[in-house]
Amino acid sequence: MENKKLPSAIVSLIPIVLLIGMLVVVINLFGSDALSGGSQIALILGMAVCVLISMVFYHVPWKAFEQQMAKTMGDIFVTLMILLSVGMLAGSWMISGVVPTLIYYGIEILSPKFFLVTTCVICSLVSLLSGSSWTTVATIGVALLGVGEALGIDKAWTAGAIISGAYFGDKMSPLSDTTILASSATRVDLFVHIRYMMHTTVPALTISLVIFLFAGFGHESGATMQVGQYTQGLSSTFNISLWTLIVPLITGVLIARKVPSLIVLFVSSILAGIMALILQPHILCQVADDASLSLAAALTKGLAITFYGATAVDTGYSALNDLVSTGGMAGMLNTIWLILCAMCFGAAMVASGMIQSITRMVISWIRTRFSLVASTVGTGLLLNLTTGDQFISIVLNADMFREVYKQLGYETRLLSRTTEDSVTVTSVLVPWNTCGMTQATVLGVPTLTYLPYCFFNMLCPVMSLIIAAIGWRIKHNKPETATSTPASDDEQ
Repeated sequence: MENKKLPSAIVSLIPIVLLIGMLVVVINLFGSDALSGGSQIALILGMAVCVLISMVFYHVPWKAFEQQMAKTMGDIFVTLMILLSVGMLAGSWMISGVVPTLIYYGIEILSPKFFLVTTCVICSLVSLLSGSSWTTVATIGVALLGVGEALGIDKAWTAGAIISGAYFGDKMSPLSDTTILASSATRVDLFVHIRYMMHTTVPALTISLVIFLFAGFGHESGATMQVGQYTQGLSSTFNISLWTLIVPLITGVLIARKVPSLIVLFVSSILAGIMALILQPHILCQVADDASLSLAAALTKGLAITFYGATAVDTGYSALNDLVSTGGMAGMLNTIWLILCAMCFGAAMVASGMIQSITRMVISWIRTRFSLVASTVGTGLLLNLTTGDQFISIVLNADMFREVYKQLGYETRLLSRTTEDSVTVTSVLVPWNTCGMTQATVLGVPTLTYLPYCFFNMLCPVMSLIIAAIGWRIKHNKPETATSTPASDDEQ
């Protein structure tokens, strides 16, 4: 690519503008079913336009696109396996009684007025300890969503509180893969990076908690009858037992011991499956739905379906039936399909040089400290929209701006913080991004439905801009003496 002429910025924007336009049409036509095929077609067509322009007018060989796609697919292989494991875990935690037990006791303990702020705090702590927003949302997040529904709280508000807390912990945890990636990609010490992020992250979380607190005070406690129906339906259908909490307890121990996420999810699913055999054999037989089978065969079939397929349990209440139904690994296939298409589009944009061209245009506008941070934030958001994956966006954002920060005399810890503020937390707000697709699938709440209530995620890039405008704790060296990240950063 170095010896070939890059497309102009205007030309490079054509596939992006077309993609956004097609996605708007798809969402209007299909609504919540947009992720079942329409969005994938839009991404493939956007990729086709990018490839066509590049091959015809800029003579980029097809081999370059193949190589970039192969590299991208290899990079996201573990992500796809985690998605399948999340589907497996969601099904097993539900049928084993883990989630029903958490919902049952949560309904009786949590107050509707403090539910949203408590949910955000709980998810923050779990994600901070685990380093994974995905694991947090798929486990305690799903349980809290059920509690909120039983308390009569809008699912969009609850999802917003869950995601706000989960992504705070993900962003600030030294165990988080995105936090480690952002610090390593910008060549900043991990704990320097985390401490520097506190200047924007803590205010954003504080404001979010205040909003959730006041929103809770405005909640009308009119769900007494619904709460009674939920507790009665859960207790009459599942074997509600504190023994089921052994599964999340062991899961927490594995997380604390820094066991890789994929292994944690798989082991937790198997443990939940064993718990289902012990405590919920009647549910497994109901899932198997085959009277001709022996008990052992029915249990085996029911457990297999729990792991890989859709399950429907009759609790006697239609709203509760929807809550305890799961999709298993198969429920993640549309998401995986969309991720693959999104990765193809992102790979085409990189291989064609269009991403680099757009970045050069943005960099040419930089004149001040604020414009530097604003350009980093804007590019991070653009990458989330175009590449469809936060990991790719973090790496590209770091690569694009690392030398620019050095040349202008700003510490690269400012780049690492701004990258996380603009990429990590906003990825979940993009419907076709891997994070947005995953959380919408796991929670059963469309991305655009929960987006207005993800206050922390929206406030982080805003706080980054405000701090840049003020200049608080932003160190500026003379451009010719600027270095990567001085040792004194630890003391800032």
